[in-house]
Amino acid sequence: MMACSNPTQPNTQAEASKAPELKPLVQEVLTKEQRDALTPDEVLNSFKEGNQRFINNDLTARDHSAQVRKSANGQFPKAVVLSCLDSRVPVEDVFDRGIGDVFVGRVAGNFVNEDLLGSMEFGCKVAGAKLILVLGHEHCGAVKSAIDDVKLGNITAMLSKIRPAVEKVVYDGERSSNNAEFVHMVCESNVKHTIEQIRSNSPILKEMEDKGEIKIAGAVYDMDTGVVTFVE
Repeated sequence: MMACSNPTQPNTQAEASKAPELKPLVQEVLTKEQRDALTPDEVLNSFKEGNQRFINNDLTARDHSAQVRKSANGQFPKAVVLSCLDSRVPVEDVFDRGIGDVFVGRVAGNFVNEDLLGSMEFGCKVAGAKLILVLGHEHCGAVKSAIDDVKLGNITAMLSKIRPAVEKVVYDGERSSNNAEFVHMVCESNVKHTIEQIRSNSPILKEMEDKGEIKIAGAVYDMDTGVVTFVE
């Protein structure tokens, strides 16, 4: 007589041995000692490596709940990122960063004003971040609107911060938002213009950069590929 067993019940031990090994979840957050030991170039390189993982869909597995609790009483971010308001630019994911890793400032068109400069000065001079990264992106609506000189409520004043970047581009072709080549050129010009504004309007950050305490860099995010190209 056959034993009373369910012939369709899987061999759990065998199944378990075939299951893919899960990556351990990262629970730790950056400590002051770890952050202070980094150089600005090391931080920048870690961003480049993180973007490569993002492109490859190989983001670090993190226990965000644990990180939230562990960072509640203090933070020691390694960088300040100035990004556009655009919802399609997930800054932390783009660079494979976790909770407590990065200060992120957002404004349509990733330009800089005194509020953002003050935030950067806090992030670097007070809190100890080693990198300021101005992150523009392709297909930027604010850049396109600045190119077309859109006039609408408070948007008009906002776009005036981006217009200098439009005017700096030397280009003989069609200077409109319908020209993808020109939009790309203005996007890069806007990143460079923002970096110039940071250096000229914040003696604190300029001095820190001159001393090698921080690095100020720029980059453009490609929404079609996820690739971040760093601007020289």
